[in-house]
Amino acid sequence: MGDLQQQDDAQSPYALLTIGEMSRRTGIAASALRFYERLGLIASARTAGNQRRYPRHMLRRVSLIAVAKRLGIPLTDVQEAFTELPLDRMPSQEDWQRASQRWKRTLEERRRAIERLEQELTGCIGCGCLSMDACALLNPEDSLGSTGAGPRRLEDDAI
Repeated sequence: MGDLQQQDDAQSPYALLTIGEMSRRTGIAASALRFYERLGLIASARTAGNQRRYPRHMLRRVSLIAVAKRLGIPLTDVQEAFTELPLDRMPSQEDWQRASQRWKRTLEERRRAIERLEQELTGCIGCGCLSMDACALLNPEDSLGSTGAGPRRLEDDAI
């Protein structure tokens, strides 16, 4: 983002925050902020003394990352959702709308996968055989074994 000078008004959307201020405001460790920056999820400017300064609008990005992490959403999904958001300026409402639509689709896919898993588990627990190899309902004669390793029915949307 280049060299920027700290704005005096801390409430200005263009104010610059130190890494300590970002950490305090978001509850995210400074090491995590540096990691998110390496991943391209957030960006900072450098002072003449090579210290990081984060634009105030990065608070929203970091907060969304924290919520995603709490919900178990992988950072790769967050990266994908953030592709529509500019790093070099404060995102507009339209930028956020595009990003939220992308993320909504991703979350809907995750919800459907969790519902399929719930159905599989309910069926398996209800069966009582406790054998994924011999289960006559979900995997008769281990027919799924020939299609590859892992949870085939969940991955292939076979439900």
